[in-house]
Amino acid sequence: MPEKPEITSSELGTLWLTYQQKTMIMRMLEYFIEKADDENAKNIMTNLYGEIEPYAEKIIDIFQNEGAAIPVGYTAKDVNKGVPKLYDNGFDIMFVRLIKEISMAMHSSNITMAYREDIVMLFKELTSITQKYYNLCTQYLLEKGLLPRSPYVSMPQSVEFVKSTNFLGGIAINPFSEKRTLNTVEIAHLHHAIESNVTGMQMIIGFAQCANEREVKNFFNEGAELAKSIIKELSETLLHSGIQAPAPSGGNATRSTVPPFSDKIMMYCTSLFCSFSLGSNSLGTAFSLRNDLPAKMTVFSKDIFEYAHKGAKIMIKNGWMEEPPQIEERKK
Repeated sequence: MPEKPEITSSELGTLWLTYQQKTMIMRMLEYFIEKADDENAKNIMTNLYGEIEPYAEKIIDIFQNEGAAIPVGYTAKDVNKGVPKLYDNGFDIMFVRLIKEISMAMHSSNITMAYREDIVMLFKELTSITQKYYNLCTQYLLEKGLLPRSPYVSMPQSVEFVKSTNFLGGIAINPFSEKRTLNTVEIAHLHHAIESNVTGMQMIIGFAQCANEREVKNFFNEGAELAKSIIKELSETLLHSGIQAPAPSGGNATRSTVPPFSDKIMMYCTSLFCSFSLGSNSLGTAFSLRNDLPAKMTVFSKDIFEYAHKGAKIMIKNGWMEEPPQIEERKK
């Protein structure tokens, strides 16, 4: 009997996805580390790079031991460290923080699809690293005044129970129904969605400035407009309840038009952000009880899915979409 069982299809798939993500993050960190003008930010990113690099190697070792082809992922060809800064004012740590948030969701999900102990431990360790650096990024941005906290509210003095179905009221089903004020759970998801879309918008504006292919440039410009529309709609929802929408003060793109990243890696990064946004919208829909909110989230999800689908077609057309490991084609 072998010392370790062969890896399962789900383990193969999650390791493959993790390799794609980690090699993307490493390439982008190489550029951000090179251009960092704040020593604390540089240390956070350098230490993160040092902690995740061995896990890319561990995944390669597992694939080799299993006789599986090594994924291409993202290589030195996808980054150019010698070009001017594309972003300024703390965007590097804003980006890393959002990437770590995506990683937390991915690793936690991957653990539930892993069976072999060494692979479970790999994802557990990656989860721990991700949580550590997410917190470091958050504290850095708070100290620099670059991350607005979610709104404060008065503390509840008693426990209340819903007394009427009017609690669910909103304009989605009955335009004449009176909308109640938002509850704290709904505020949390709206604030998070705005915060994430602001960082995504800033990222994609920079991508649009420096993309090589005209079709890719147009795709990024479309994505920036989509993010703006989501931010505007959700901000107005908060304002209707007398709540100021979050407004980060930094993280803007510079005037540079020289690409630090290949179109291929920028397209994949955007695809990753779209997948994260779809998952976040699903959570926001599930935990929002005022019926106009899930209706809005559903429309956003449809728009994001269609946008991501358009991006997938561009990646396929240019030969940039690496195919995940497939099962056997029995009919052939």
